[in-house]
Amino acid sequence: MSSAPKARLAALSEQLVNPPKPSDFGTFENINRIPKIAKDDVGPSVAGKVIIVTGANSPQGIGRATVHQFARNGAKAIYICDYQTDYLDVHKRELKSLYPDVEIHTRKVDAGEEADVAGVVDEAVNKYGRLDVVFANAGISITQGRILESSAEDFVKVMRTNALGVFLATKHAARGMLHTSPSKPHPGGSIIATASVAGLRSNAGATDYSASKAAVISIMQTVAYQMAGTGIRCNAICPGIIETGMTSIMYEMARQRGSERKIGQLNPLQRGGLADEVARVVAFLGSESASYVNGQAWAVDGGLSAGLPFVPGKIA
Repeated sequence: MSSAPKARLAALSEQLVNPPKPSDFGTFENINRIPKIAKDDVGPSVAGKVIIVTGANSPQGIGRATVHQFARNGAKAIYICDYQTDYLDVHKRELKSLYPDVEIHTRKVDAGEEADVAGVVDEAVNKYGRLDVVFANAGISITQGRILESSAEDFVKVMRTNALGVFLATKHAARGMLHTSPSKPHPGGSIIATASVAGLRSNAGATDYSASKAAVISIMQTVAYQMAGTGIRCNAICPGIIETGMTSIMYEMARQRGSERKIGQLNPLQRGGLADEVARVVAFLGSESASYVNGQAWAVDGGLSAGLPFVPGKIA
């Protein structure tokens, strides 16, 4: 006698019943507003802080969404930086329209070029007498195949942006955060870097990308100890499948095929994530609410990295 197939739980989350679409949130000029699931958590959690965010150009990116979270939560000044600058001025205009009291500065910064990174840190410290939060978010992905199809040139290029970029951001951020002034009489600050679940587990990215993100985690954990006693905290975030500019092609193809629901189906939430969902974790790590969180690789992946791979509906 054949057994009946195991039924899934009848209840479905609101996000699975009504998945948010970028078009649901309106536009600012020629770009979509940032899609959200959680309600706005408005508060002064980073009041008076001076912040630098790299990798902030993409309209769909985690960097842009995080800048909005910091601005919404009372930052004094934010430097939004990227090597690509197509949208930086658009982001600045949008931010000023929403948060007129926050000072927004746009800068072209190559994350793998030490002079660029050192320059924006020096500018922030010289202008404001302090540096409080640096979010090293710049990252790229090139290859998708096996190591047999990968090149040494691509490997070095990915490591330059993803790993060297975080090293440089951390080195100069720490230097800036040690600076004291009348507005900041003691050293301290929060350095957050974007890693990935691909840096925690295999089979989530190509060799070069995965290696670079594992390096990000190691840099954060190593520097957390090197900065012992200074009040400078270092943490990595490890996003899973998030709809960003990097993954937009996959999302667009899935929507055209009507298979968007399959994205993220292997994590317990059974969906992909939004940039804003990651941004809120970054904003928390940048705030004093995370004052005892240090040296961590914080997965923001819907639970993907919490378990071993399984086939939905086949678990006992």
